[in-house]
Amino acid sequence: MQLSPLDWSIVAAYFLVVLAIGVTVSRRAGRNTSQFFLSGRNMPWWLLGISMVATTFSTDTPNLVTDIVRQNGVAGNWVWWAFLLTGMLTVFVYAKLWRRAGVLTDLEFYEIRYGGRPAAFLRGFRAIYLGVFFNVVIMASVTLAAIKIAGVLLGISPLTTVLLAGGVTVAFSTMGGFRGVVLTDLLLFVTALGGSIAVAWVAVGHPEVGGLSSLFAHPEVAGQLSLFPDLADREALVILFVIPIAVQWWSVWYPGAEPGGGGYVAQRMLAARNEAEATSATLLFNAAHYAVRPWPWILVALASLVVYPTVESLGEAFPGIPANILGHDLAYAAMLTFLPTGLLGLVAASLAAAYMSTISTHLNWGSSYVVHDVWSRFVDPGADERTLVRVGRVSTALLMVLAASLALWMEHALQAFNILLQIGAGTGLLFILRWFWWRINAYSEITAMVVSFLVALYVELIHPGLFPLMELSTSAKLLTGVSITTAAWVGVTFLTRPTDREVLHGFLTLTRPGGPGWARVVQEAEADGIRIPGADEVWSVPRGIQAMVAGSFAIYGVLFTTGMLLYGRWGEGMLAALVSAVAGLYLVRIWPRVRGDETG
Repeated sequence: MQLSPLDWSIVAAYFLVVLAIGVTVSRRAGRNTSQFFLSGRNMPWWLLGISMVATTFSTDTPNLVTDIVRQNGVAGNWVWWAFLLTGMLTVFVYAKLWRRAGVLTDLEFYEIRYGGRPAAFLRGFRAIYLGVFFNVVIMASVTLAAIKIAGVLLGISPLTTVLLAGGVTVAFSTMGGFRGVVLTDLLLFVTALGGSIAVAWVAVGHPEVGGLSSLFAHPEVAGQLSLFPDLADREALVILFVIPIAVQWWSVWYPGAEPGGGGYVAQRMLAARNEAEATSATLLFNAAHYAVRPWPWILVALASLVVYPTVESLGEAFPGIPANILGHDLAYAAMLTFLPTGLLGLVAASLAAAYMSTISTHLNWGSSYVVHDVWSRFVDPGADERTLVRVGRVSTALLMVLAASLALWMEHALQAFNILLQIGAGTGLLFILRWFWWRINAYSEITAMVVSFLVALYVELIHPGLFPLMELSTSAKLLTGVSITTAAWVGVTFLTRPTDREVLHGFLTLTRPGGPGWARVVQEAEADGIRIPGADEVWSVPRGIQAMVAGSFAIYGVLFTTGMLLYGRWGEGMLAALVSAVAGLYLVRIWPRVRGDETG
């Protein structure tokens, strides 16, 4: 398939606008690391919220949703819908704490929470582990999606794709820094959302599909529409719904849905003007991520089942696609081939927008770890700000090279998703509790990180070779990782020395988390004549959890209302809307007490 001159003109115009923004803010971004990585901590909440949404709106996301829907139906999306609970907990409990911490990166947290050599080691090691290893895997999965889409739309090779897409994104990211990323994210989000809606419109209107009513009545689609797994299918119910809702959301670390906040979400909370705006930004992100974006992707995935019902039919339609990357996730790109001239250019630009938004964020986030948590902390503590910005730009380019190399080896989107879930299995509870339980120490985190990685290595690589006839399901692997990792870090917590009192006092004074988990530390401090500010305040977490539940019902209600109305089930849609409205009104009522007490 070839883009027309009009299509190429639209794509070129888009790239010129994005690069112009990068050039415009490059001088300010290069002043110091605070500007390059946090834009001086003065970004408005709505722009930060949209930036979070744009970052999670990548080229691999519609591919992943298509892969899930084609194999497990609409209900299969609970493997990521369940992370709304994680996000809402971050909104109403952790956003204000992160903003109070005042750190440049979330890894700097370790040395204010634990202190000493173990904390320094944890900070440096995790900077490499997350900022390089984990980050490269994420960017590689995003780049893999770009490879598949470019292969279908343009017929270009994987190597050509990574050179073009990666090169343009690196050029933009190294110029504008965090401010450039956030400012362009607004343009990227509008373009990407408009493109996904356009694709869904064309896919549903395809002659073989015949509109919404014909789509939902089609035999390949009718059995895939339920929002929840069939209660009679106990295996599907457990794998697709029970485990994500009961275990996965709080126990697994996953980029963009970290229990307790972290990664690029924490970076944006830290860039907010104050803790109230950090809370507002994170709420906007979760509402848009889970309530606004899913259905255009789902509709395209369902339509693809009519046009390309099997992987074999995809292979027949696109014989030039290498066999190793041919899978269900290719169906989204296949549906793009039906777009008319002009609209194809807009959608191509929207996919480029999605790619650049995610990759630029991950490059800036990963580079912030390399610069602040490795280089200036351990390699060259006396480096001036301009040197650190230069190191940041070089590390940005190197991260892209590593991600592009890995992308050329990977095969499909769900593969990367499952690997990342497995590596983070069992660490989530620690990230939730470390703010509220004084006994957790640096050794707890080191243990969780090492054990979760070793368990993932065993179940994904070693076990299949040792026991080829004893295959573990994805849910069994996840539960194994959660159980072993949690038991390991809890055991080590009680077997090792607690963090020094002085460090704990400083952490309490700075962040004021409160709660019974700090009662012993506060009592010991008072006995020594030390006053901990905020120790007598009413603990805000119970009210935060109430807001989390209300917010989750409100957003799920919008998600289900949209689905029921598309299906033509008006009664169920109105019921879901009523639930959403009641939950939303309750949230509005308690909002002033949960959004953060600092407003300036």
